[in-house]
Amino acid sequence: MSVKIQSVAKALPPYTRTTQDIFPFLDIWLSGQEERFVKKVKKIFENAGVDNRYGIMGPKDVFTKTSFEEKNNIYMREAVALGKACLQNALHKAHLQPADIDFIITVSCTGIMIPSMDAYLINDLQLRQDIVRLPVTEMGCAAGVSGIIYAKKMLQANPGKRAAVIAVESPTATFQLDDFSMANIVSAAIFGDGAACAILSSYEQDPGPEIIGEEMYHFYDADYLMGFHLSNTGLKMVLDVEVPEKIEAHFGDIIHPFLAKHQLTIEDIDHLIFHPGGKKIISLVEDLFRTMGKKLDDTKEILRLYGNMSSATVLYVLERFMDRQLPKGDKGLMLSFGPGFSAQRILLQW
Repeated sequence: MSVKIQSVAKALPPYTRTTQDIFPFLDIWLSGQEERFVKKVKKIFENAGVDNRYGIMGPKDVFTKTSFEEKNNIYMREAVALGKACLQNALHKAHLQPADIDFIITVSCTGIMIPSMDAYLINDLQLRQDIVRLPVTEMGCAAGVSGIIYAKKMLQANPGKRAAVIAVESPTATFQLDDFSMANIVSAAIFGDGAACAILSSYEQDPGPEIIGEEMYHFYDADYLMGFHLSNTGLKMVLDVEVPEKIEAHFGDIIHPFLAKHQLTIEDIDHLIFHPGGKKIISLVEDLFRTMGKKLDDTKEILRLYGNMSSATVLYVLERFMDRQLPKGDKGLMLSFGPGFSAQRILLQW
């Protein structure tokens, strides 16, 4: 019994700015800092590989001192709106109705809400009263792939069902105005807000690439690399400089044994559907794959157009491939990294 990804669709927050548009706000934020430090921060923004980003708040509100409660209230309101919009868009692409969804998995790590987003979507869209809910938090950037893995396992055990995986993130809601650490600055330079939904199906007749393999890979003793610290001012970014180095050290173990289980090598993979963690990580992965003729053009383009939107970003990359008419038999490898530290992998076949 096969499980396929039937459709993928995104939803964009209401505010958008280019990186150049943000510089006047940086000048205000950094006023009083040493000139050398200001130049360094601007250089980080210029070299981040992000030309544009979207947000649930405009730059003025992001750079205004507000409480954790105030920003989280905006997150709650906008997360529900974005989750509803991307689910509706994915349903439209798949020619489905809200009542056609049997499982709903919502993923987010950039705000806190109880009841979780899925409860509001059940009410707003009149989803089935017996729908099975799974809200996933604390998985960070990996959660878009994690959600699809969970959905696949649910559907594998339930033929003739469909699941919606909805990823909604607002890293701008976690920006710390009084924190001038490199972790806060780098995250501000590379992250943006966004939402995406993937609909999976275990109906044999439904179209879409089939999930033919999925696995998680957990790094030992690496929990310090990435995450959030819950402070009095909100979710404070934890982002260690060792992340690229750790990924490089483990990369072969992440990729090759997983493919070998399916009698494949990286040369058999036609499409790399990788989460754009940041320009440095993309360059690292491209260097590792360069001799094999593999490129990350779509990953780089998503980073350029939207920034890193945590868990939703890999679904933006996947949507680009889903919207193309790819040849039957083509294989794609999805990959994302997240707190823990972990790597999440999915093998697709069109």
